[in-house]
Amino acid sequence: MSYPESVQYLYALGNELKAGAKFGLERMVLLLEALGQPQLATRTIHVAGTNGKGSTSAMIASALTAAGYRTGLYTSPHLIAPTERIQIDGIPITPADFAGAFSVVHAVAERLMEDNVIDAHPSYFETVTAMAFEYFKTRADIAVIEVGLGGRLDATNVVAPELCVITPIAFDHEAFLGNTIESIAAEKAGILKPNVPAIIAAQPEAAESVITQHARSLSSPLTFSRDAAISNVQVTPYGSSFTLDEVDYQCPLPGRHQIGNATTAILACRQFGLPSVAIQRGLSGAKWPGRLQFISRSPDIVLDGAHNPAGAAALADYILEFHSGRPVWMVYGAMRDKAIDEVTSVLFPLATRLIVTAPDFPRALRPESILELHPHSNATIAPKVRDAIDLALAAPADAVVFFTGSLFLVGEALSLIP
Repeated sequence: MSYPESVQYLYALGNELKAGAKFGLERMVLLLEALGQPQLATRTIHVAGTNGKGSTSAMIASALTAAGYRTGLYTSPHLIAPTERIQIDGIPITPADFAGAFSVVHAVAERLMEDNVIDAHPSYFETVTAMAFEYFKTRADIAVIEVGLGGRLDATNVVAPELCVITPIAFDHEAFLGNTIESIAAEKAGILKPNVPAIIAAQPEAAESVITQHARSLSSPLTFSRDAAISNVQVTPYGSSFTLDEVDYQCPLPGRHQIGNATTAILACRQFGLPSVAIQRGLSGAKWPGRLQFISRSPDIVLDGAHNPAGAAALADYILEFHSGRPVWMVYGAMRDKAIDEVTSVLFPLATRLIVTAPDFPRALRPESILELHPHSNATIAPKVRDAIDLALAAPADAVVFFTGSLFLVGEALSLIP
């Protein structure tokens, strides 16, 4: 099957979250058994969390590559092309290899369905996850695997990790994970394994309590980033520098919150035994598109997929710290299953000019509905992202334009902005 055909088939499976969907690992376990357990062929670090798990995964992977490991990185969602999800040493899988991995997994899935071993084809995410394991097994020394949704029942939770990482937990995907911090934390803590060490980012007290209790039941040693000795912090609009235990680090990812993600990544790399020089070099070279990513200047155009209240709060803090006094233009679009009112209440008051649009995705909320929830005195509706871009490019040279509210919006904008 060709690359376009494989992508078309995957999209036909449905890459949306469906309320009421039955989640479980049974089908994934059967698929991987039939594939020969590729997820066990590579050493792994497993990363869960609500916010920062992608950034943290990218930093860890960059440091592992700097240390000389052939490093796999599996993340989701993608911004432009699904090949972004599967990388070796920062380079996405080629379309040909993507199609090859799909063909292997798909053929096994078809056979299992014919034999009535599984009741349906593995989902989009299950299939791509299996493809990543299949691809990494002969190409990577170690793989950093980011959880897709939750942790306990996530399709990635079939690995035998040498290290687990849990980044900050907050409200998101409540329909699937529960509507309390405790229930969400319990799902994230489901990645912990008996006697396997874990690095835990700064958490709400309730989340830390749940994680600690579960880790204790598994004899899983925990290291908390809140105990790290951070000093000499300097933050600019484009990154930060700081000292951790008398070692200096440079983080190129913008936002004060990235210091916390970087600290978690550093502690994970230390736990894994990487030398400081490799961690320093890897961190300074880390990349994570679509999160406070500057893609143009005069005016500054920044992409940030803040799609939940915690992400919106981090973006608001960044705007207030570095862009007060400038015209702030905001292009906003969101999925209808998100906490729209909470996010817009934080972000919209900061916008001098607001452009509301809808990404080209079935779950996108109509712009009119967004403004009904949270009106703005200087708002314009752009029916499509391309229309929003045309309006945004007319911003004055001293303005900063943020595309935000959804990674689907960010990905579409990234593919269209010249």
